Amino acid sequence: MDSKELDKWREAGKIGTEALAYAKSIVKQGMSLLELAEKTEKYIQDRKASFAFPINLSKDEIAAHSTPQQNDEEIAEGLLKMDLGVSLEGYISDLSCTVDLTKEKKYTKLIEASQKALDEAIKLVKPGMEIGKIGKKIQETISSYGFAPVVNLSGHELQQWNLHAGLTIPNFDNNSDVKLKEGMVLAIEPFATTGQGMIQDGKPSGIYKFLEKHSARDPLAKEILAFIEQEYHELPFSSRWIVKKFGTRALFSLRALEQAQALHHFKQLVEKTKAPVSQAEATVLVTKEGCEVLAR
Repeated sequence: MDSKELDKWREAGKIGTEALAYAKSIVKQGMSLLELAEKTEKYIQDRKASFAFPINLSKDEIAAHSTPQQNDEEIAEGLLKMDLGVSLEGYISDLSCTVDLTKEKKYTKLIEASQKALDEAIKLVKPGMEIGKIGKKIQETISSYGFAPVVNLSGHELQQWNLHAGLTIPNFDNNSDVKLKEGMVLAIEPFATTGQGMIQDGKPSGIYKFLEKHSARDPLAKEILAFIEQEYHELPFSSRWIVKKFGTRALFSLRALEQAQALHHFKQLVEKTKAPVSQAEATVLVTKEGCEVLAR
């Protein structure tokens, strides 16, 4: 990795850290999730950056892949995960936190469990570290609080324009002896739950990803697909962004492109027993001696 690339990773991390702190500072019980999303997006855009994916604002048992759509009336409440990513020319930061919006603050320990697991995992990051040992530490830490890690969600390696590249970082001991290497950029993201620790697909999220070119018959669908490929490459995007640019007819085009397998439509990820889930996430760079936290 040369110095210019490293500067991009660090700047994406800095903006991501500041954007998440901003979102955390303005979120409150009863606030419109659409307002929260759009204010946070504007914060990022005002810093001359773009999005690595739509901000995920996932409540209670929804672990991930929940983002407001156009005219969305859903409000912030309960246990809210705020997961955002910043892109600078495809160099990505990916980070999250969880806030407890209940009056009685009943999720304090659940939030602490995922945060502590992240702290302990980061301490292990260095060249030669086996990813199974990181997963074991995450599992042990969350279990010490009396909760379960979500075992079928994981952290992941980041590469330019690629949000989920190469390695996965498990949230449990999977006995993997695959080793970290200097220069890797990783998103580590423990999920803790009072439930079984398994997620399943929920309803469609409105989050899409470009898969391949397609010779669409509909001129609008063709125009939209070309725009998606140029603007987002293979990074996830929101149908809300497409509607904002092309109007509500774009929703029909998105469905057609999904059916043609030109786009992938993500489902919401829901804890199997409908139990609440907390999340903590940071982006780190594996260095010669250990790691550098790029975003948290």
